[in-house]
Amino acid sequence: MTDAPRPAGQTIGLAVPIPEPYGRELQDWRRSFGDPLADAIPAHITLLPPTAIADADRAGVYEHLDKVAARFAPFRVHLRGTATFLPVSPVVFVALAQGISACERLSGAIRTGPLDIELSFPYHPHVTVAHHVSEEAMDNAFDTLAGYDAGFDVAAFSLYEHGDDGYWRRERDFVLTGEAARV
Repeated sequence: MTDAPRPAGQTIGLAVPIPEPYGRELQDWRRSFGDPLADAIPAHITLLPPTAIADADRAGVYEHLDKVAARFAPFRVHLRGTATFLPVSPVVFVALAQGISACERLSGAIRTGPLDIELSFPYHPHVTVAHHVSEEAMDNAFDTLAGYDAGFDVAAFSLYEHGDDGYWRRERDFVLTGEAARV
């Protein structure tokens, strides 16, 4: 018996890209801590983890994401300090001090319709700066970036594709065109 042929497709992820100069800065820090994926993964805040989609479903996924983007207004993110997912996962990250609820709502809306997936862990927006590194490197990352502080406006989220070479590449942006909530 042979395996049935796999439908053509791609692994995608959706994220808020970290703008320059912060994106390159955080990626350089990640590399300095010895993270083997530092060059393959641009600095980002995940909204949808790696998810396989069939080529035949791509148009429907894009339509879904266009509709989601139209419902959300731009928002502000403030990155400040470090935290870790230990002991559950060996990750050190830069934490969000502002923009958490906007990322949570956006991620929840993305994970509906054709992208309705179950997460392995509860959603927690963050920017990874050390993963798959020694305990010493994790401690170094945690201490070195404890005072990290940066803020930026988020006007879009991005679709990344995972290449056969292991690199994630930004393929398309979805501009947030919804109206801000009235206070």
